[in-house]
Amino acid sequence: MRRNLKIWEISLLFALCVTLFTGMIAQAQQNRLSSELVRLHVIANSDSESDQNAKLNVRDRVLSELAPKLDGVSNLSEAEAVISSSIPDLCIAARESLMRSGKYYPVRAKLCREHYPTRSYDGFALPAGEYVSLQIILGEGKGHNWWCVVFPPLCMTSVEDEDAFSILSEKNAKLITAQDGSYKLKFRIIEIYEELKTALS
Repeated sequence: MRRNLKIWEISLLFALCVTLFTGMIAQAQQNRLSSELVRLHVIANSDSESDQNAKLNVRDRVLSELAPKLDGVSNLSEAEAVISSSIPDLCIAARESLMRSGKYYPVRAKLCREHYPTRSYDGFALPAGEYVSLQIILGEGKGHNWWCVVFPPLCMTSVEDEDAFSILSEKNAKLITAQDGSYKLKFRIIEIYEELKTALS
């Protein structure tokens, strides 16, 4: 009985060590990826059909406003500086878009760090974790939101557009993109680690 207990204790300790080591690797991967991206987070006023449509129109307008400003930007710090200085203009553009949709509620925008869930897009996927985020809140901000990547400009492109992914390091590009028609699941470990951290906190 005593011997079985020791084996159980050793097994538990080994499992804990593996989990911690795996978590450290996962955190390093997520940190490496987040150091190259700026996410876009648009939060709708409500879940009504008209408010959700207005949210998508704002998304398109913001992306079209930012695209020429971010052209030629090659790293996260430059992108943050450009986006931060553009926030007043982006709010104006968002309000103009809302008015065309017959909406007159306020717009708030800020550059911050946010936790994102795992998300799959057309041709690539991003693991859960904390990212630099351009957050745009429309009206009361009580509706479903919309996530993507504003830098590099992956929101409005496809995985076949190599230029869109050229800003990323080779490791990060391979981490998030599909190969042979199926997603690489390398970041699954990152997702598990993030879920574990949330559960423990």
